[in-house]
Amino acid sequence: GIFIHITAGPENPHRLLMPLRMAAMMGDTHDVAVYLDIKGVLAVVKDAPDVTLETFPTSYELIGQLVEMGIPVMACPGCLKAAGKTPEDLMDGVKVADKATFFNFTKGRILTIDY
Repeated sequence: GIFIHITAGPENPHRLLMPLRMAAMMGDTHDVAVYLDIKGVLAVVKDAPDVTLETFPTSYELIGQLVEMGIPVMACPGCLKAAGKTPEDLMDGVKVADKATFFNFTKGRILTIDY
């Protein structure tokens, strides 16, 4: 499994879209979980801009694809609060991260890709 950690938000399209696309590509054949914190949480709230960058699908397209594939997309609750957002502000299908989800996903193994 791959645990993809995203700290960049809409202000850095490449650092946001690359890991989202990687999660979608790997999610066809491997367990994948996506965790967004720091400024990354601002990409998964309902009022987030639809981030674009040449050669990538948009952030809305990628997040929707991940949710449709059943890949967990999780936002840090503390970072949401620091950004003035609440769990109710999250896009449909995006969840607040919790310890149980993290540890159930890892099953004693952790392979993390940080962006």
